[in-house]
Amino acid sequence: MVSIPRLSRQISTLAAGLGLAAALAVPALAQDATVADAAAAPVIDKGDVAWMMTATLLVLFMTLPGLALFYGGLVRAKNMLSVLMQCTIIAGVVMIVWVAWGYSMAFGGGTSPYWGGLGKLFLAGVTVDSTAATFTDGVALPEYLFIAFQMTFAVITPALIVGAFAERIKFSAVVLFTILWVTLVYFPIAHMVWDSSGLIFNWGALDFAGGTVVHVNAGIAALVGCLFVGKRAGLGRDMMAPHSMTLTMVGASILWVGWFGFNAGSNLESTAGAVLAMLNTFTATAGALVAWCVIETMMRGKASMLGAASGIVAGLVAVTPACGTVGPVGAIVLGAIASGICYFFVGVVKNKLGYDDSLDVFGIHGVGGIVGAIGTGIFTAPWLGGTGGEDFSIVAQTTTQIWAVLVTIVWCGVISAILYKVVDMTIGLRPSADAERQGLDLSYHGEVAYHS
Repeated sequence: MVSIPRLSRQISTLAAGLGLAAALAVPALAQDATVADAAAAPVIDKGDVAWMMTATLLVLFMTLPGLALFYGGLVRAKNMLSVLMQCTIIAGVVMIVWVAWGYSMAFGGGTSPYWGGLGKLFLAGVTVDSTAATFTDGVALPEYLFIAFQMTFAVITPALIVGAFAERIKFSAVVLFTILWVTLVYFPIAHMVWDSSGLIFNWGALDFAGGTVVHVNAGIAALVGCLFVGKRAGLGRDMMAPHSMTLTMVGASILWVGWFGFNAGSNLESTAGAVLAMLNTFTATAGALVAWCVIETMMRGKASMLGAASGIVAGLVAVTPACGTVGPVGAIVLGAIASGICYFFVGVVKNKLGYDDSLDVFGIHGVGGIVGAIGTGIFTAPWLGGTGGEDFSIVAQTTTQIWAVLVTIVWCGVISAILYKVVDMTIGLRPSADAERQGLDLSYHGEVAYHS
């Protein structure tokens, strides 16, 4: 028979043992929970971060100084600084607007198919610890980096538009139109195409780096703009040849280099997908460049530097939506096809219809973007070297691509027309005849590009 004191000691020993076991179990459970949390948390890779920071700077490099010099060389000397200044002020204004409300409207986390909501106005809730998803599950980027990268896309798109009415637009009109246009056109289209809740995204449209968002968008706004602003004074009578093809070639070269950030950066990770986009940015551009020179030689007897620069940009534009899903050989063919169609619009259609698209923004960016977006549905097919799956359908995908292009054209065309009218009725689009004759450099900026 067990004595009461002995039983009490046994009970006490058992309780102490159970307490020790529980105490030992708590850290073990906590450690397991920590491991599980760590496994669930998205991983930020330093290599991805370094690449995307570089890509972001490359896209800014496309606008300043790339696009500015490309456009600047194409206008007359008396308007050189006006184009440089328009690109520069657009960069500054759009960066501020992007942080204030643009990022929220495009990627604010809303579930609307048309815009991202106002949940991230002035980057509310974004911290250094916030992350943005990539195309790989469990791999993320710092959200600030994603914001900066997408900001450079928002910067260059309205800057492209000014080439359509270069040499004949008020500086103040450029600023006001840019603010209104990115708010009501660019941000919603970016959301529709690139956000997971977006209308066009959920159709399954392919737009790797911005064929519709950037180039079709800018091209349509440019066409509408040159119609609203009207033709340059003296067009068809005065000499309006580019004042410096040297600067235009420098600008085109910078655009090509910067475009690797534009295209390969849109992969969001430093992986084989970025390498494919990079290679296609070489090959499609080469195909377009050579095709333009061949066509020009056949049609005019000589290949010009202006034609070569135009071919470079046409190829870059065309491959933008396709660079992540087509093969390198398909990219060459796509670039060559786009170059030929753009040449036709620049050299034939514009003259036949009589619109004054000064620097051929619609003829190259608009038309090239449309060709590239639709061509993506064809050349993504695996039997043409693309990355499409075994069940890929050219007809189905191309139909989706066409719908995406049509939505972009209608949305951008209608709203842009309204915005040009609003700007014209409030502050006016066109400078005075004397200001235009003198040149916009002196009229609006009080300085000249060159001193004799």
